[in-house]
Amino acid sequence: MIKVVLVDDDSFIRESLRVLIGLDPLITVTGAACNGIEALDLLKSGVEADVVLMDIRMPVCGGVEGTRFIKEAFPHVFVLMLTTFDDDEYIIEALRNGASGYLLKNIPPDRIIQGIKTIYEGNMLIHPDIARKLATFLQPPLRPEAEQPPSLESYGLTKAEQAVIASIASGHSNKEIAGELFLSEGTVKNYITDILSKLGLRDRTQLAIFYLKHQR
Repeated sequence: MIKVVLVDDDSFIRESLRVLIGLDPLITVTGAACNGIEALDLLKSGVEADVVLMDIRMPVCGGVEGTRFIKEAFPHVFVLMLTTFDDDEYIIEALRNGASGYLLKNIPPDRIIQGIKTIYEGNMLIHPDIARKLATFLQPPLRPEAEQPPSLESYGLTKAEQAVIASIASGHSNKEIAGELFLSEGTVKNYITDILSKLGLRDRTQLAIFYLKHQR
């Protein structure tokens, strides 16, 4: 059973999401909060959550800052941003703070449920329109060769590790990566652990951002 905490300052949206998510037998809502601080306090009080479904613009503590607080205190909890605002700056900051995905509220209800399941499995989930913008904003402008960012090889990454990062940046799951590279899922997990250690990163979202910044 996937445990979900809902975070939105609009009580109507919170209750609508609670009803919607409750229709799926594999997901249960364990709590609800009005902002990021309330969500953090819920988790600290012992409310269990695998996924936090969080609005991005809220009073007191919005989703971007709330994501950072939650990921710092509960790194195992996945955060899925849900908003009507496809604001580029908010998108990038939410992902930098550890959000695993970002969806717009105008998508069909079943897509929200599927989104929760997708990030619970350890995958990234970003709306296609936002993914295109994200890639554009993270790409550095063309500069003289001497000023180009370091290559992936300069970080001591093997060709296999670079292939794993590229697949992660494309939003592929460990199972999909294993199939593409003819590896076992266990080997893929070991690769990811080693890569995170080499680069000093926290999760696959940061890996994807790292790749987009350094690919040539």
